[in-house]
Amino acid sequence: MGRKRTPGLYKRGEFWQIDKKIFGHRLCESTGASELEEAEKYLARRSEEVRQASVYGVRPKRTFQEAATKFLMENQHKRSIHSDAGRLKVLVKYIGNMSLESIHIGSLQAFIDGRRRDGVKTRTINHGLKVVRRILNLASTEWMDEYGLTWLGYAPKIKLLPEHDLRKPYPLSWEEQNRLFEELPVHLKTMALFAVNTGCRDQEVCQLRWEWEIKIPELPHLIVFIVPSQWVKNGEDRLVICNAIARSVVDGERDKHVTHVFSFKGKPLARMLSTGWRLARKNAGLDSVRVHDLKHTFGRRLRAVGVSLEDRQDLLGHRSGRITTHYSSAELQNLYEATNKVCEERRSGVVLTLLRRSNPKLVCQDKQSVQEVAL
Repeated sequence: MGRKRTPGLYKRGEFWQIDKKIFGHRLCESTGASELEEAEKYLARRSEEVRQASVYGVRPKRTFQEAATKFLMENQHKRSIHSDAGRLKVLVKYIGNMSLESIHIGSLQAFIDGRRRDGVKTRTINHGLKVVRRILNLASTEWMDEYGLTWLGYAPKIKLLPEHDLRKPYPLSWEEQNRLFEELPVHLKTMALFAVNTGCRDQEVCQLRWEWEIKIPELPHLIVFIVPSQWVKNGEDRLVICNAIARSVVDGERDKHVTHVFSFKGKPLARMLSTGWRLARKNAGLDSVRVHDLKHTFGRRLRAVGVSLEDRQDLLGHRSGRITTHYSSAELQNLYEATNKVCEERRSGVVLTLLRRSNPKLVCQDKQSVQEVAL
């Protein structure tokens, strides 16, 4: 005959569950244990935590993994939830079993050192630290338990690391653009041509849909898209004005796919930064050029031909405080004319001088190489 199990424990599936009233509080949760002895130890610990909280107002100790799970469950609506989940998956390896009270910048050093050994950039490490900071702030201010206590007494200061290794933007010259585009596969070349003439980000190009196209009867020569906020980095609807080249690209893609403007072998692409892009930039001798540099290129060319800051903000989809999807016909025409100024090489007669160090490690100005880019 087996020994008598502790009251309040029952087995459901593989794990033992708790259903017990302790000091007036009903405890219903999984022990996470498949063995009775381990489940009983868990119940004893939780019973003592309930007693301490009820009698003395002592907060139960909760692990970072518990807090991370709560954070993910409450933020399913966030656009960045998948990114946060990926960062938390890495963080849990380092601090998952730590109590919230034990977490501070010192105890996070193992995570920081581990990520550096993995070769990730400081900005990526900072994204992880930001998630930790957000969770600790929520635990100390908003998350309340059944005893009326916050999960954490106070949140420690989590200072971000200086980003000395942050990569600088690399706007392309016309000659570099031609070299790169000649190496790109046809479908990527088409997308890149659209990006460098609209300033759209990788995801905005890949997700561009025909249903987002807006017809303007009084301006039939205009092709305009409104990209919904969930696909835009700053969380606001994004106006996309197509200049003559971007329009020709869009018209060339009509009827190729039912929903998406750009596709490859009948399917939309998840991202432009693919093996094809990496191989093309290597063959063009532009190993460090990213898809995002097409946006920088568009912005630099707009500035070089004298397009105003407000118009550049609107054309690049930057947050400006204005309602950037409410425009009169005259304003749309003005933006169209502005973006057409950077359609072709040497069209405007303006020369943009880009200062680039021949060796990024050198800081002396006389070591800089000057590259002239005709617009």
